[in-house]
Amino acid sequence: MQPFKYKPPKVKTGDLRTPVSFFEPQPKEGPEPGEMASRILYEAMAMVDTVWMKDIEVAKANGTLSDITLTIRDPKSTFVPTDKHYLSIDAEGFRDKRYNVKHVQPDLQNRQFIKVIASVVT
Repeated sequence: MQPFKYKPPKVKTGDLRTPVSFFEPQPKEGPEPGEMASRILYEAMAMVDTVWMKDIEVAKANGTLSDITLTIRDPKSTFVPTDKHYLSIDAEGFRDKRYNVKHVQPDLQNRQFIKVIASVVT
């Protein structure tokens, strides 16, 4: 029989150090095309992870080198992020960029968190 060995979870609450805001776009007023940010739908603390070095070649081939992965606490039914939402990250190097949510999935290792994959809006 193999002895039990405790494995700590990969993401802990203390790892969520970066404030993020989710919002939905509104069309600009006037004849010019484009979108502008509207009201903030949800704010949370997140762990931000960029493209990993092992995935860098695949990311270059797909043109998704600017993708990021956020891990946030699962808001349950309070807020469900979709691909129609944008997010902004309040951290050095990310402040002037808007990210479009591409995919949302539960963290299978720890059901208290969800993973949000987003790409920069050009």
